[in-house]
Amino acid sequence: MRDDFVFLDEALEGVRCDAVYAGPENFTGAPVDGYRSARIVGSAALCAALERVQGKAGALGLGLLLWDAYRPQRAVDRFLRWAAEPEDGRTKARHYPNIERSEMVALGYVAPRSGHSRGATVDLTLVALDTGEPLAMGGRHDLMDPVSHHGAAGLGEEAEANRLALRSIMESCGFAGYPWEWWHYTLRDEPHPDTYFDFPIEDG
Repeated sequence: MRDDFVFLDEALEGVRCDAVYAGPENFTGAPVDGYRSARIVGSAALCAALERVQGKAGALGLGLLLWDAYRPQRAVDRFLRWAAEPEDGRTKARHYPNIERSEMVALGYVAPRSGHSRGATVDLTLVALDTGEPLAMGGRHDLMDPVSHHGAAGLGEEAEANRLALRSIMESCGFAGYPWEWWHYTLRDEPHPDTYFDFPIEDG
């Protein structure tokens, strides 16, 4: 691992992590290339910004649950190959019920290049510190559907307020959201804006 990258699950005290791409509970239905350990990695700059996020969330009685941060380019390449494979129906109902697998790239849910591979993007949500339960957000992580878009209609007051709270905290700490995914945020001041890394995630 590069010297300026860290294990976020170690560096951020109290953060909850669920490295979904290291196991079968993701839209491909299997561990993804490059995820050799259920760890979450990010650049030191991302870690510092997430510490600020933790502080602001904590003042509201909230914590963070991280699903992904740094993503090897080989994982992105696997997503592209998977999206081009024939439909097998194993994950469709949970992750892309209203689109075809072959449409994921054209609709912007899967991209040939990902900010995750630059080390400054994170997928996350808010949890209640007293219970550890994730807040209602009106849709799960990696749900490829218009309900996942920022500003989606019909969420309900609670989910809409929770999404706005997450967005407000993240933007105040130097992040920008991705319009199609309420959980996806990238540092505006990235340390490696033009570099797509491919080192695997593994215990060092």
